Amino acid sequence: MRIEDVIKQDKFASVYQKAMVNLFYTNSVAANRFALLFKPYGLSMQQFNVLRILKGQKGKPASINLLIDRMLDKQSNASRLVEKLRLKGLVERLECPTDRRKVDVVITKKGLALLDDLASVEEDLLFRLKHLTQNEAETLNNLLDKLRLNL
Repeated sequence: MRIEDVIKQDKFASVYQKAMVNLFYTNSVAANRFALLFKPYGLSMQQFNVLRILKGQKGKPASINLLIDRMLDKQSNASRLVEKLRLKGLVERLECPTDRRKVDVVITKKGLALLDDLASVEEDLLFRLKHLTQNEAETLNNLLDKLRLNL
């Protein structure tokens, strides 16, 4: 369905305004749908992102700054997300013995097991993109990369 039909707006000031509205609206729809997929697991998309980053560390601790650098949502409070995950037993915080202000984070076995359980959710996320051809997905990636460089 065209963005004009969805938001009931006949005209835009320019094709660029339409593209920006379309991008914002599509992001909102995607975020809401993905949130529904994670809700039964008691996770937010941002918490899932932190767990995936920690899994990618392959057992090596990650600093809060490393998490911030790699997170998809730069507006998220990484310290707060880590604390919520810690309370669920999905991550552990390790204080540096020489600098108490420095905290490293590692994923627990319970966190890794949850990610294994979430493999089907990840497949569902990918499946939602499968209606695009491989060439269309590559074009979309290239356009999003180009747009992001100028924002």
